[in-house]
Amino acid sequence: MSIGKQLAGWLLFTTALTFPAAALAQDTGAQDTGEEPDTPPADTQEGAQDDPRQDPVEDEAPEVSIPGGGNVITVTGRRGPRDITRSSTQVVSVLSSEDIARTGDGDIASAISRVTGLSDNGDGRVFVRGLGDRYSLALLNGLPLPSPNPLSRVVPLDIFPTDIIASSLVQKTYSANFPGEFGGGVINLTTQAVPDEGFVKINFGVSGDSITTFEDSIQYYGTRLDKFGFTTDRRDPPPELQRFLNGDTQLSDLTLAEQQRIAVQLNEPNLNVVQRIGKTRPNFSGGITMGGAVDIEDARLGAIATFNLSNSYRTRSIISQTPDDLDLNLRTDFRDFVTDNRILANGLVGFGLEVGKHRFRWTNVYIRDVLKQAVISEGENIQDGDTERQQKTGWFERQLIDSQLIAELEFGELEFDLRGGYAQTDRESPYEYEFQYVRTNNPGDPTGEIFVNPLNRIRGDLATIAFSDLTEKLWYGGVDVTYPVIPDILSVTVGGAYSDTSRTSSFREFLFDSDSDFPAGVGALRPDLLLGNAIIEFFDVGLFETSQVFPVFAADLETKAGYIKGNLTPLEGLTIDIGVRYEDATQSVAPVQVFANQQNLDAVTQIANDYFLPAGTITYDFGNGFQVRASASKTIARPQFRELIFQPYTDPESNRTFVGNPALQDSELINAELRAEYYFGSGSRAAIAGFWKKIDNPIEPFSAFTDNDQITQFANAPEATLFGGEVELQWNYDLIDFGGWFESKRAVVVANYTYTQSELKVDAADETFIFSPGVGSVPRPASGFFFDGRPLTGQSDHIGNLQLGMEDLDKLQQATFIMSYASERVTSRGAGGLPDIVEDPGFRLDFVVRQGITVAGVPLELKAEARNITGRDNFDFISSGANRIEVNTYEVGRSFSFSISAEF
Repeated sequence: MSIGKQLAGWLLFTTALTFPAAALAQDTGAQDTGEEPDTPPADTQEGAQDDPRQDPVEDEAPEVSIPGGGNVITVTGRRGPRDITRSSTQVVSVLSSEDIARTGDGDIASAISRVTGLSDNGDGRVFVRGLGDRYSLALLNGLPLPSPNPLSRVVPLDIFPTDIIASSLVQKTYSANFPGEFGGGVINLTTQAVPDEGFVKINFGVSGDSITTFEDSIQYYGTRLDKFGFTTDRRDPPPELQRFLNGDTQLSDLTLAEQQRIAVQLNEPNLNVVQRIGKTRPNFSGGITMGGAVDIEDARLGAIATFNLSNSYRTRSIISQTPDDLDLNLRTDFRDFVTDNRILANGLVGFGLEVGKHRFRWTNVYIRDVLKQAVISEGENIQDGDTERQQKTGWFERQLIDSQLIAELEFGELEFDLRGGYAQTDRESPYEYEFQYVRTNNPGDPTGEIFVNPLNRIRGDLATIAFSDLTEKLWYGGVDVTYPVIPDILSVTVGGAYSDTSRTSSFREFLFDSDSDFPAGVGALRPDLLLGNAIIEFFDVGLFETSQVFPVFAADLETKAGYIKGNLTPLEGLTIDIGVRYEDATQSVAPVQVFANQQNLDAVTQIANDYFLPAGTITYDFGNGFQVRASASKTIARPQFRELIFQPYTDPESNRTFVGNPALQDSELINAELRAEYYFGSGSRAAIAGFWKKIDNPIEPFSAFTDNDQITQFANAPEATLFGGEVELQWNYDLIDFGGWFESKRAVVVANYTYTQSELKVDAADETFIFSPGVGSVPRPASGFFFDGRPLTGQSDHIGNLQLGMEDLDKLQQATFIMSYASERVTSRGAGGLPDIVEDPGFRLDFVVRQGITVAGVPLELKAEARNITGRDNFDFISSGANRIEVNTYEVGRSFSFSISAEF
């Protein structure tokens, strides 16, 4: 290489390192890496698609990084068969960047829910084959991720924009190289890798929906940095509160004067004054991506960097009702007007080095997801005839930092895969305000016609402020060694993995508390005036900590694993992938002693189990595009930290309060599947499968109602079984025979359907354990919480997806109709004999158009989307006969978006 070219390459490379960049929304093609110079990328810069007349097995494979893959699944940058779905020894589905771009989905949760048997729960948690998110495993580049969501140990996939993901793999049959917590499947995300040549891409988008955009919303000011997803020290605990939090004295042991010194500092008008905003603005998003590579002697060094920022609004008018009895007569009937302002910032910086056959990859991901929420609720308490008005404001910030280092080394026929890294997630929610005003509607009450809050906790007049904080740290590492014992017949992989996840969760809630002679007229003041210094001091308003029993918890999960896996091809067309994993894990959850005289430190969990987890899949390829697979395995599902921690947490999405159960135990699963697949060229395929699972001690949520609140807890059911079938079709049809305008076009049909049936098995003698403070884990009849024959929570009987599209093979031009359907599914068991709470996702229709144009020599991509065209609403309810209680039901509206991106 000439000196001039070397200098030009280094200039491009260092430019990629010094400028922030973000992955372009729905790339026109996947960035290939590490191939021979004469190998064309899957798409040109103009977005041309692969020619279906070529044999797909001759092309390059989508990049997929998994642990212990050996030569079974193509790893990043290595040559292999293009159709991983066919060549894998397991049942897998792969969404490439082209697949994601076709559907136009903005986040991975939405995109991956179009895979057969998968459905998005609406909050970023993806359900696999009717199993809840606890039965799913999420990996990034084959490595685990901690979750910033208190509800889940599995990271919510909606925080990953499709911009930074090169491909998504879903594996539904277990193999020993994956962690043992494998129920429905594993979802592995592979980030953008080092490009072959330098590029810069920018994008900008605008969107809105028929319920929110240009309509009224409610908002509060916050701070000047809120619009960027960050905040100022205004949301830090005030000095007097921080001094108390640093001490070991309970709030109830402080004098009234000491309590008031804290109370007067807790009133932040910028954080608790809600205003009506007319003509809510549209949503905006933008980003930039750049990358480059340079050759240094025999090595190739490259980098890619991304940055994205989006700011969106969503308004909901929610029907929120609670039952008074088993006949579902109303206790309360509320309308919650909610405005969510979501700010999502994400960035990725990746470096790659190729030295001969050795490849090194260092990936760094940063995601910050903030929800700024304002809620005004008004409704009737049917029992006493009161009308209540509630106001809530909150700032919920989630943050993920992840750094991974992967080395793929080849020494002749011996392969070493080394991986390790550190990840940390944080969730902070400062200044969660809640106020409740009551109008008695009593003619004999002097203030019976106005809403008042006399700050009396005994009477139930709530004025609370809460601070919650969660930090989770994850260290992980692993090594795999693969060697072809008998070339082309038997290869063996031996591997080991270690991970240590630690979580600290604190929740401190304070209630303003006055004497019983607090004037009702003063209680009519708006929140910032009601908590004014003069009111607190003159009327002797103190503080009461509702969370002082269990304010802080610490949790830890340490796993050590080793496995051996063999890939045997004893005769032409027959492949046997068999292995066993040994996994030893210790999981602990315990309250942290915060106060010197703290009582009831008995909410402790200690689970120490080890397992041998065998897995095997047999594949026979008949050689004419038809192949059959049979698979069987044993796996486990551990209780999530949130399900164990005996501490309340209110989910801002569902307005549901969750409390953990320290008595939970591991679930064990037996899995079996039989599948037939047919591949008929041009990337087209069809498949049909049947599957069966048996689950011992499945963990199920159950809910009770108090006033206008839904309280959800967890318990182990005795046993459950699940079985079903699925069919899928991908058909690419070249329209060249139609001539004219159709000569360069291709029709694309992607369809899948999953039928699932599950049922709990509960006998009269079965018991489950429920924790009670001061008492510990108490055995209770399982039949008091679960009904024999009921389906598992999260399971839809029917899930279907259909994509009908047309695309141009010579340039970027696509139009796709996207249809999805999921039938009713239980979200929580009803406690005390109440019917189950049911969600009805129903049918949705979307339409996405992508068009490439060139302006002044610059290729541009234009994209327009119409979502939920049929106007399907959200339904969450309880029903019995003709009676129905709406738990969380609201209009969703139709949404529209337009974006433009450019590549230089």
